[in-house]
Amino acid sequence: MSATNTLQVALIQSDLIWENPTTNRKQFEQKINSLSTTIDLVVLPEMFTTGFTMNASAVAETMEGETVQWLQDLAQKKSIAITGSIIVSENSTFYNRLLFVHPSGKIDFYDKKHTFTLASEHETFSAGTERIMVDYKGWKICPLICYDLRFPIWARNIEDYDLLLYVASWPKPRIEAWDSLLKARAIENMSYTIGVNRVGVDANNYEYTGNTVCYDTLGNCLAKNGEGTEEILIVELNKQEQTKIRNRFRFLDDRDEFILQ
Repeated sequence: MSATNTLQVALIQSDLIWENPTTNRKQFEQKINSLSTTIDLVVLPEMFTTGFTMNASAVAETMEGETVQWLQDLAQKKSIAITGSIIVSENSTFYNRLLFVHPSGKIDFYDKKHTFTLASEHETFSAGTERIMVDYKGWKICPLICYDLRFPIWARNIEDYDLLLYVASWPKPRIEAWDSLLKARAIENMSYTIGVNRVGVDANNYEYTGNTVCYDTLGNCLAKNGEGTEEILIVELNKQEQTKIRNRFRFLDDRDEFILQ
């Protein structure tokens, strides 16, 4: 796939139907089909087929399951990449797994490293052990999930990635931290940083206000979704402009050198 200087990204801030993959797939397909401009990448929230549930045994899918096939079919049909996380069962283990589905149907995936202990996620889901770098249209993308946002070392830009991406189910009481940490990740890593969060109230009565946002290399807010509303935000990222800023300030040249054990 040829490299491109600009990347058109659709950030879908949506409510989720609790533990109902069929209905959630249908509503996201409608939203994706509604996109009128040329889009390169669509970003969906964390656990976009179920909501943030610990009832994994009831709703988990395999990598050969309906949602993976649906993502591949839709990505190929629309000639776009689609990413978001779902619950995956593999080798008798559950993972909160981000899938990055290319227009060709190829899949890169990342298993959430930092399971959310406050909600006992660690008791149901196994933690991932490795970051991935997705190569898409000449852009190097680092995809992470929700609670990973609180751990800056895990997002440390040692690969000179171009885009840091978080999908989330981040509740209203801590939404100020969401905004602050996303901006900090953009500044410290000199990278476009996107956070896509859901809206609505889940079956555990947790409220989500979205605050889906995109920051640039210096932490300037390029675009932000309305609070609490279902919206699709379109952002255009420019790799050449980011490179100019990095070359001017060269903050990444002064990174501390250490190895994460």
